[in-house]
Amino acid sequence: MRVGMIAGVFGILVALVAAPATAGAAPTSPSGGAPAARWAASHDGPQPYAGVAVTWDVPIRMSDGTVLRANIYRPADRSGRATAKQNPVIVNMTPYTKLVTALGSAVTQHPVLGPLLTQVATGIGQISKPISGALDISQLTDTLRDGGARTFLADFDLVRSGYTQVVVDVRGTGFSQGTWDVFQNREQADTLEVIDWAARQRWSDGKVGMSGVSYSAINQIQAANKNPKALKAIFPVEPGGDLIRDIVAPGGALGSGFLPLWLTLVNTTKMVPNVASMLNGTFDWKWLADRISDPVTFYPQLFAALLTPDIPSVPPELKELLTDTSEPRQAWLDHADRISTPTFIYGGWFDLFTNSEVRMYNKIPLPPGQKQLIMGDGYHLTIGGGQQGRAGTPPRLDVLQKAWFDKWLKGIDNGIDGYGPVNLKQVGDSWISAQQFPRAGMTRQRLYLGDRRSGTAPHAVRDGSLTSAPPASRGRMTISPGVLTLCSRDSAQQMAGATALFPFCAKDARISERNALTFTTPPVRTTRSVSGYSNVRVNAVMDATDGYWTATLNDVAPDGTSKVISSGQVMASLRGYDRSRSQFAANGDVIDPFYTMTLASRQRVAPGRPVAIDIGLLPTEALIKPGHRLRVDVFAMNLPRGLPLRPLLNESQLKPEHIQLDPNRPSFVNLPLSAPLP
Repeated sequence: MRVGMIAGVFGILVALVAAPATAGAAPTSPSGGAPAARWAASHDGPQPYAGVAVTWDVPIRMSDGTVLRANIYRPADRSGRATAKQNPVIVNMTPYTKLVTALGSAVTQHPVLGPLLTQVATGIGQISKPISGALDISQLTDTLRDGGARTFLADFDLVRSGYTQVVVDVRGTGFSQGTWDVFQNREQADTLEVIDWAARQRWSDGKVGMSGVSYSAINQIQAANKNPKALKAIFPVEPGGDLIRDIVAPGGALGSGFLPLWLTLVNTTKMVPNVASMLNGTFDWKWLADRISDPVTFYPQLFAALLTPDIPSVPPELKELLTDTSEPRQAWLDHADRISTPTFIYGGWFDLFTNSEVRMYNKIPLPPGQKQLIMGDGYHLTIGGGQQGRAGTPPRLDVLQKAWFDKWLKGIDNGIDGYGPVNLKQVGDSWISAQQFPRAGMTRQRLYLGDRRSGTAPHAVRDGSLTSAPPASRGRMTISPGVLTLCSRDSAQQMAGATALFPFCAKDARISERNALTFTTPPVRTTRSVSGYSNVRVNAVMDATDGYWTATLNDVAPDGTSKVISSGQVMASLRGYDRSRSQFAANGDVIDPFYTMTLASRQRVAPGRPVAIDIGLLPTEALIKPGHRLRVDVFAMNLPRGLPLRPLLNESQLKPEHIQLDPNRPSFVNLPLSAPLP
């Protein structure tokens, strides 16, 4: 018996040593090590199929009779003849017309044009580096070079490896019939019906995955929270989970930089007709009738937000968005706590959807490994940029995507479930792996806002201090609305990275700080990490019944460069938050206020009377090096990240706002630090 026990124990030890990394193992390095090299070889190396066969504009009839159109990419031989073998299917639901997907895929993955385009992009990025202080386009070119763009397009290497990819125009966009439903219940039902359709086709083995970026990533989350039987894995890149709080009205102010441009983009491209059908006599007249019936989806709500003068005049279409029980508000929630499908989320600290990405990952009730999270420090348009040819970075996104699908759709034991499970780019430093976010071991600390000069921000409206002890000062620090946040990291974030081309705005806040109150610590003597959510509490006094408050958390280098690592904003009248959905520190401070943001919960401010306002900042992971300082900036406007809804803007009268210094009601920031500041 003893010999048997020893043999049994020995067998267990051998199995543990030989087994691939699992979800419960210590996190790997962000690079993924030896398994990642195998994932890259699997994606980039020889594939079982030599070609890709495309079937254009395949009709898929929905249960209400509406016809969606899809392009189907199937594995094929060298002559272009599709295989008769059944394969897993990857579904991508897009509002940007599958014509863009087709053209982009054909150019970027052409055997001659693709490498040439990559060389040109790499060269342009290198040329811009010497002048990166004034203009830096390398982030955008790196997205093309480093495979991130393939998660938006059709990945021909993925198809040639034995997957069928189905790209579908969502209802009311591209060549599909219907009116654009913008993530609401009918569109979500369409996605489920497309998944079921894909699983039942003769070329499908019945297993379905989903891919795509942004809109197509949100569709993945919405499908997975309903757990359709055929859906086996999703790979959402930059998904949102609460569109009101993410982009429509962050903090209760209209996302005026991104939203109008995005609505214009989709409403314009959805009007592009199927020219081929016009030439061959198969033009879809129902498509045209549907477009004429709804040419400018969601523009009425946008115009109402910009033009309605007061609360009593708010029209029904806008009031619907300001009522948390309405169909759009409910449909736009991620319900990630219902997801049982293996999910790999890629996001970023300066993405449009930073508010939701970490939150969704934490809510998904799956063990680490079956759910994964990568958070970079780029913007919405810089998908996966900077992840090739640099030590310590995660593998390319197209490589990770294939490994994820190989594991969950083909059952290949490739070790991807042992990756991470959380990989984070520390703002200001390198990539790290962790078991969770926020990372364990952080200490919550209050740092207090005071009027004693730090001597580090003479350019600001007022240069104040940030200290571990409450200041004894009394008085007021006053800030007025300004427009210099047009040149800021928040501007770059709201514009999806477009204004990040100008590093003197995106990577240094000293221009925008000319419209700010600044509060700065002494230099730190030893390295500190910031990991998690922060909240700025201001003891506010306003001269009107409403006002707009914005705060940023910055890393200030010894040369004075002030780099924003997190930000947040809130309308004073919409400051109320749902305690059951908010997070609190051990001392009772709210650290992640979940604003209610409804007309019914609106609280007008009494002019001249102090009121506590909590400005929740987006989650972040940052490294503060010795000699650097932490700084909190406070603004009274944040264009283009947010523009107060017109009724609230009118009530604010754009009057100055004040921080009332009072030892009995201090203003402070509550931070998650690896070690407290002295």
